Amino acid sequence: MTLFSYHLVKIPIALAIKGLFSSPIKSNTKGLVHAEYMTAMTLGAPILSTSRFLIKQVAIFAQWESEDAFETYLKEDKFGKILTNGWHVRLEFMREWGRISGFKIPEQKAKLQSASSPVVAVTIARMKPFAIPRFLRWGKPVEKLVRDHTGTLLSLASVRFPNTVSTFSIWKTEQEMTNMVHGHSTMPNPKRHSNAMQERARKNFHFEFTTLRFKPISEYGSWKGNKNFIPNLKNK
Repeated sequence: MTLFSYHLVKIPIALAIKGLFSSPIKSNTKGLVHAEYMTAMTLGAPILSTSRFLIKQVAIFAQWESEDAFETYLKEDKFGKILTNGWHVRLEFMREWGRISGFKIPEQKAKLQSASSPVVAVTIARMKPFAIPRFLRWGKPVEKLVRDHTGTLLSLASVRFPNTVSTFSIWKTEQEMTNMVHGHSTMPNPKRHSNAMQERARKNFHFEFTTLRFKPISEYGSWKGNKNFIPNLKNK
C-alpha cells in the first residue's frame, strides 16, 4: 500500500546550498513515486528576514510505493540516512482538493478512528510569477492564523525556487482544521483563510494547487528538541 512521509531535518550549509539547485533525492530512487524537496520557512515571519527562509532546515514531502521501500531508502541511501537524524511522520491518504503533478493519488482512502483524532494537512502550489506579490498580501494573514491557532500541534511553510510554495500542519482534530478553513474558529479575525480562498477563486494565484489531508500513522525522531507532537500515536 502506498505511503506518504513528511520530513524535517537540519543539514550542513554546503548540502543545503547544493539542494537549492538539485534535489538530493534522486527521481529514479527505487520505490519512490514522487518527492518535493524544499527549504523550510517560518509562518508569518517578515518576507525579507533571516527568520523567514531557514536555509539549513529542509522539508521533504514524499510518496512511496510501500513502507518497505521507504524503510530500505532510509537504511541504504546516503541522504536517506541523513533523514533519520531528523523528524518525520508517516501518513495515509484521506482526501484531496485540486491537483498537483508528480504524485499518484490513491483510490483507497483512510478514515480517522474518531472525531477527536489528529489530522495532517499539506498544501502545495506552483505559483504564477506575477501573482506572487498578491499571494503574499493575502497569504501572510493566513500564515499567522495557522501559526497561532490553538488547534495546531505543529505548523510551518516551505519553498522551492522558483515557484513552489507549501504548508504543513498537524491539527488536534479534523473539526478544528475545517472550522479554521471556513472561518468559524474562535481565533481573532477568523475569516482570514476563507477571505483568501475567495480571492483565489476570483483570480487564481497558481497554475497548480492542491490541499491534501492525511491520517498520521506513526512519528519518528525529534525536531528542535521536541518529539511526540501527535498524541496517542506510535512514536519512535
